Amino acid sequence: MSFWTATHGIGNKEPKRAFRFKIIFNGLADDSGYVWFAKKVAKPKFEISETEHTFLTHKFFYPGRVTWSEIDLTLVDPVSPGATAQLNALLDAQGYAIPADPGGSYETMSKGKGTAAVGNIQIEQLDSSGMTIERWTLNNPWIKGIQYGELDYGEDGIVEITLTLRYDWAQCEILAGDSTHVDDQNVGADTGKIGTVATPQSTDFFNPEGS
Repeated sequence: MSFWTATHGIGNKEPKRAFRFKIIFNGLADDSGYVWFAKKVAKPKFEISETEHTFLTHKFFYPGRVTWSEIDLTLVDPVSPGATAQLNALLDAQGYAIPADPGGSYETMSKGKGTAAVGNIQIEQLDSSGMTIERWTLNNPWIKGIQYGELDYGEDGIVEITLTLRYDWAQCEILAGDSTHVDDQNVGADTGKIGTVATPQSTDFFNPEGS
């Protein structure tokens, strides 16, 4: 369809591409902060609970609490640095101790140790120039599950690891990128009129200073 590349006074309309992304995971990455062996990741999502009120033959619904869903991060398991070894170390730092004997460690897991071990996690979407145009930040993330992959004599594919992450909430920042910014792209912002061209800005999903 031609409108993706046509110019309408606000720059080229190019869709975001699924393969243009980077993962920042301080507890798993090298000195650069980026996880180069990441394969795919699910973007954050949430659900809002509802309360139902019945009046005669009518039903009315009211929004309740926001619950953010866990996300999966799929990794390729390199020999060096070994993703399996790094994840095992994170699980250990989260407070898990193998019950080898009754007199062993009595340490247990905690959220504080888990979030400290995992560190900062961000998902950055890029434009064709490699500039960040959208950034998701997971707040207070910790490891909920690890699938270490499958082995099969009939396959010659790469071993993959799936990491499940739980977090309290996510923040989304819409950045300038290589296209003119439109204010209504900011989630949770006071956007005003839909389609109004505005100065590029960064807006948190839940802004304490906002409305």
